[in-house]
Amino acid sequence: MYKKATLAMRYKHILNKKVSIRQIIFILLFILCLTPVVSAPMALLMGIIVAQWIGHPFLAINHKATQILLQLSVIGLGFGMHIDTAIQTGKDGFLLTVISIIGTLSLGYVLGKLLKLEKLTAYLITVGTAICGGSAIAAVSPTVKAKEKQISVALGTIFLLNAVALFVFPLIGHALNLSQTQFGLWCAVAIQDTSSVVGAASKYGTEALQVATTVKLTRALWIIPISLLSTLAFKTKGTQVKIPYFIGLFVLAIVLNSYIPFFQHIGAHVVQLSKVGLTLTLFLIGTSLSKDVLLSVGYKAILQGVLLWLCLAIPVLVYSYFCL
Repeated sequence: MYKKATLAMRYKHILNKKVSIRQIIFILLFILCLTPVVSAPMALLMGIIVAQWIGHPFLAINHKATQILLQLSVIGLGFGMHIDTAIQTGKDGFLLTVISIIGTLSLGYVLGKLLKLEKLTAYLITVGTAICGGSAIAAVSPTVKAKEKQISVALGTIFLLNAVALFVFPLIGHALNLSQTQFGLWCAVAIQDTSSVVGAASKYGTEALQVATTVKLTRALWIIPISLLSTLAFKTKGTQVKIPYFIGLFVLAIVLNSYIPFFQHIGAHVVQLSKVGLTLTLFLIGTSLSKDVLLSVGYKAILQGVLLWLCLAIPVLVYSYFCL
């Protein structure tokens, strides 16, 4: 009896030690992401490696922390933009946004039927691709009363494709010699999640980052009408629509930077901090892509996500290349 108790205590001690080591490694890598040494793609890759090899020691708070950090970082980027440029960029991307959202939603419905993918899962993947990735899925899920499994599969699909896009899009952009404006518009429409859009655009250039952020957040406003339409389409009542209030703060940041000298002086520093925040965001997103999440996705969900992504990305790339 004494030996069993001793063995149990030793096992508990070893387990606690392992947990402590995991926490130390995680914190050190988190701090490393604060330095210029780690780029946005590298941060995402580090996060994925952590998820596969040691696991996330603070997984319970990861989603909330990622959401807050992303929103604060996006608001901060507004202090690097002027209102005239933002308005013009929003106008240029508006028609393309409308056409691409309608086209993606229609194609997603057809693909879901052809692949015989579970209805709500297919819908969440489609909405995530059409608007703004994980944010759109999180906003729409309550309105259609999606289950945890359906949400996890949709998020896993979107995050996996975002990880690929973060590495692939800048390579394609440089290979085709896309201008800053062309690349910014392309990645804003064709990459699903805001964090990956900003990560890819920031790697490409300052102007690309401004274009991509403005167009993507304009696109994100479609969360509101799509959520309301989802409530009607799935005949769900008594659900609340999540309004992305942080977009209003992003606009306020642009206005302050455009007209108030104080914010013009500190704007560059705020933008730099925001880029660091986005690097941390991508690291945290990577740490959420554990083996269990990846295995839960399934080939049908991945296939739908990839087909939707290609059908969105290729036409927008052609448009950006030849028409801008």
